[in-house]
Amino acid sequence: MGLELDDAADPAARAMEWLVLGAAYFLLTLFLIGVFDLFVSLYRLLVAGTFTDPAEVVALLDSVLLLLIIVEVHRTLVAYARGQPVLRIVVSAAIIAISRRVISFRLEDYGTGQDALLAAAAIAVLVLALSIGYFLLDRVNVPGRVEL
Repeated sequence: MGLELDDAADPAARAMEWLVLGAAYFLLTLFLIGVFDLFVSLYRLLVAGTFTDPAEVVALLDSVLLLLIIVEVHRTLVAYARGQPVLRIVVSAAIIAISRRVISFRLEDYGTGQDALLAAAAIAVLVLALSIGYFLLDRVNVPGRVEL
């Protein structure tokens, strides 16, 4: 009566499921802290009268998009723990992340115009690739394909 491989792997699989759920609860806590911080930041903008400053609005929008990324990663962890498909969630999180980068793109962050152009081109390629990938995941039905 030897030890079966599946029997030996079960405790590790269960431990990983619990760790994934722990990470999901940790992200939930981060999200709640982020929402509180967002309201505090908005209050400070209103009190200081700088709510019309474009740089401040972009910073606030950056915080909102970061919160959306946390939500998408949380959804990924929960779906993974439930054994549900996660690829669409991951791609949508990547789209939000690259959108965040597009919104916060500033020429001043780069040494030369050529560096800024190269960064902008790379971001554009990522946006296009992720958009096409999301479209294909959502529209294309391959017979016999396991849901991702």
